Amino acid sequence: MADGFDPQAPLVMDGLQYCNWSRAIFEEMRDGGVDVVHATIAYHETFRETVDRIIAWDRRFADNADLIVKASSLADIATARQGGRTAILLGVQNPSPIEADLGLVSILYDLGLRFMQLTYNNQSLLGTGWQESYDGGLTRMGREVVREMNRLGMVIDMSHAGEATTLDAIEASDAPVAVTHANPRWWRDTARNVSDRVIDALAANDGMLGLSLYPHHLAGGSACTLEAFCAMAARLAGQIGVDRIGIGSDLCQGHDDSVIRWMRNGRWTLASADNPNGPAVRPAQPAWFSSNRDFPGVRAGLLQAGFSPTEADGIMGGNWVRLMQRVFRGEESSGASP
Repeated sequence: MADGFDPQAPLVMDGLQYCNWSRAIFEEMRDGGVDVVHATIAYHETFRETVDRIIAWDRRFADNADLIVKASSLADIATARQGGRTAILLGVQNPSPIEADLGLVSILYDLGLRFMQLTYNNQSLLGTGWQESYDGGLTRMGREVVREMNRLGMVIDMSHAGEATTLDAIEASDAPVAVTHANPRWWRDTARNVSDRVIDALAANDGMLGLSLYPHHLAGGSACTLEAFCAMAARLAGQIGVDRIGIGSDLCQGHDDSVIRWMRNGRWTLASADNPNGPAVRPAQPAWFSSNRDFPGVRAGLLQAGFSPTEADGIMGGNWVRLMQRVFRGEESSGASP
């Protein structure tokens, strides 16, 4: 698979996936030229369960060493690219793995975690999710966790958070903040997408918005066209700046509906959780993006929408590298780059 690999080619990164991981999917990453993937390893899991997920990933890295590499730094990403492999960055979409213990943030960091969301739809110990009726903002523990993530060099991810909590986190953070997978609310009107206030705050913080390709976040849902998606990106670039846009596909390839129910319901309810997106079933992906093989088509669509090749390459991955250079500990001063 490494034949013909060009380490000087623009880097491609997906800011978030949660797939039913398999060798076939890792092969599709290579076929699509995907150099880096931020992979979700936990939603509602405890610390011990999250460690089990990391152990499972370590087995995947060993069994598929010709295709994927565990990454915790830009140097690791560079090494993966040089070998024609995809670098996998680990993240969680809920702070449940740290339980009520600030010290577990650094333990998970030491185990390789590099992204963490402060909420997932509901109220957490750190802040409020977008589905709660009242958003009280960042909590006292939330502010402590933001400081600790800044100190360690972890990406603060505000996807699935309420607006007030997101704005609080951006203000509290000394480092740029990301919303790894969402779209502007003016394009698809759902509170799961981000408001103009959040977009403006991300711009002021020099943060990032990873554009989601999950149908519930797209105007037109599964019928959304590539042209409409790229036109949205072009309008957004005028609002937030093209250097602050990436792709966070939210690809859930290979999962059945039981996984969607786990995401929404976890262990906090015995009933199906109310959700503005409707029943807990996996919607069909748009025809132009159903797997990791489809990333080249997204770049082509960006070019067709008027982005320059350099701008399109930034959206496809270069801008994520820029964010990580400013967040990951020691990366900015060392100048490490894939």
